[in-house]
Amino acid sequence: MLSATADDKTREEGKQPRADESSRTALPFPDPWVLISVVLLLALGLLMVTSASMPLADSKTGQPFYFLIRQGAFVVVGLLAAGLVLQVPLTRWRRVGPLLLLAAVGLLVLVLVPGIGREVNGSMRWIAAGPINIQVSEIAKLFVLIYVAGYLKRHGADLQTANIWISTLALLRPMAVLAVLAVLLLLEPDFGSVVVLMATALGMVFLAGVNLWQFGVLQAGTAVAMAVLILSSPYRRERLFSFMNPWEDPFGGGFQLVQSLIAIGRGELFGVGLGESVQKLFYLPEAHTDFLFAVLAEELGLIGILTVLALFMILVWRAFVIARRAERLDMRFSAYLAYGIGLWFGIQALFNMGVNMGVLPTKGLTLPLMSYGGSSVVVMCMTLALLLRVDVETRARGVHEE
Repeated sequence: MLSATADDKTREEGKQPRADESSRTALPFPDPWVLISVVLLLALGLLMVTSASMPLADSKTGQPFYFLIRQGAFVVVGLLAAGLVLQVPLTRWRRVGPLLLLAAVGLLVLVLVPGIGREVNGSMRWIAAGPINIQVSEIAKLFVLIYVAGYLKRHGADLQTANIWISTLALLRPMAVLAVLAVLLLLEPDFGSVVVLMATALGMVFLAGVNLWQFGVLQAGTAVAMAVLILSSPYRRERLFSFMNPWEDPFGGGFQLVQSLIAIGRGELFGVGLGESVQKLFYLPEAHTDFLFAVLAEELGLIGILTVLALFMILVWRAFVIARRAERLDMRFSAYLAYGIGLWFGIQALFNMGVNMGVLPTKGLTLPLMSYGGSSVVVMCMTLALLLRVDVETRARGVHEE
């Protein structure tokens, strides 16, 4: 059984701990909807990574299951890390939130240092650690999520106050921090992570009860800043134009999107069959990472697409249910954290699928829990363990209060 100290739970709500600090309270079994969805997404991800990567793996290494073995090891590490995270009371995460923010900034600075950061396809996003590469932006997003949840707990009343100066200051402080992180991410460059991070943070601030007109101004300012960033960069501008009309240059800037659309179109209702994709045969770049969804659509068809959509919808739905329960119990840090996790998964999955289907410009974002990548799958498993920790602590407290 999971357990948590009683004083950790009482400190979450600002109450005094019990006299017997060594007393422990049994926590209920984690949400089965979340567990089942995660297991199915991980299993389907392993299956599709294997199918999408076999031609490339065989060509580069002579071992068709090279990427499957590595991704399987990453999944095991992710599950073990999730098990450890699940044992840590949420109050401890809240207390170390500012330190985690400093760690996120440090990692994003470190990856830009020549000789430490590793460049892949023109981007400095990884730090080499022996045989693996660590994508620090994934870790930074999790740490920032915890920090923002803690900030909203501490200053939620200031955000909702009628005093315009106090509420504006409370709103601008986390935005200034996020702006610094966004600049560091853009230097890699990693525009996709900036979009996901800012969208998630804005969603959390909105759910915390910020004044609507202030939120509208902030949202408009963020949109203008994003537009300036896109139009001021020739690389991003080219991506935008090729996204708007990929068929204008199907063998140049629009090649990746054209191949993705062909893959999705070939899938029709039931797909061409598992392992039978043609586009993965060196036509579709990044078939086992950013464009795994296109290969899945080709091999499993509309049925496969709807299955993946349903699993992600269940995850987001349960995250909001868990967050709402925590909010009713006045466990504000837990509520904001669960809201943030639901928004993060929903936004990143939506962006990845949108890119694959040609409704959003290419951003280099993975499909959570499914695309190949050790940093992504490990961090996502840890993030969902935090969601499950919110679930068990809120249900245990609800039963105790009843």
